[in-house]
Amino acid sequence: MKIKVLYEDKDILAIDKPSGISVHGDGKTKEQTLADWVLEKYPKMKNVGEPMGEINRPGIVHRLDKETSGVLLLAKNKKAYEFLKNQFKDREIKKTYNAIVSGWMKDDRGVINKPIGRSPSDFRRHLAGRGARGELREAITEYRVLKRFEIPGAGKRSDLKNSKRSGFREASYKFTYLEVRPKTGRTHQIRVHMKFLNHPVACDSLYDPKGFCPKEINRLALHSKSIEFKDLKGKVVKVESPLPKEFKKLQK
Repeated sequence: MKIKVLYEDKDILAIDKPSGISVHGDGKTKEQTLADWVLEKYPKMKNVGEPMGEINRPGIVHRLDKETSGVLLLAKNKKAYEFLKNQFKDREIKKTYNAIVSGWMKDDRGVINKPIGRSPSDFRRHLAGRGARGELREAITEYRVLKRFEIPGAGKRSDLKNSKRSGFREASYKFTYLEVRPKTGRTHQIRVHMKFLNHPVACDSLYDPKGFCPKEINRLALHSKSIEFKDLKGKVVKVESPLPKEFKKLQK
């Protein structure tokens, strides 16, 4: 597994997580995870952090969904782990994402302040707004529109026939390119909040399985662009991940 290191000092490590790789295992599958890579490259980090049952989470202070790419922060020792965890808890860490969502968003900027709970119909999903079950946890997401665009023939529709044979024009679909700043860190927060606005993240097989997907993208259209934190000396550090090539194509 090839993982790019974006930042490293004696206490903190920031890596560029590829899409399609889980941060840590779930105890059911044996596929390689980022935790495996960490244990191989940084064996001293084995006992840093909080294990989840028998699952080892070496130095992992936050996580990204399997299909999300971009900056992931890790602690190399217990002191750094507690230091970073407190920054996350106090909402001092600034995270910025890029997302491509379905449809054209009406407002150029916005704030989604909607608590998140569990979906009553699918244990894998979370839900904002009416119908959410269990403990509702505060969730705040800011967004800014970077671009609205339209793609002819976007999506993987089995019923989309050849236009010459069927006699109709190939459909086109609208998308919005966003900069997103989550102020809280709930599971699937950006995906859940975009779904709440009826603009789900493109190519999201969990929250929008029947939605259309730009042909250029074959993964969840969500990327952790940057993260800003304080190191143990109090210096503010900002780490950025290069934009995936799929996103660059749609940015033009």
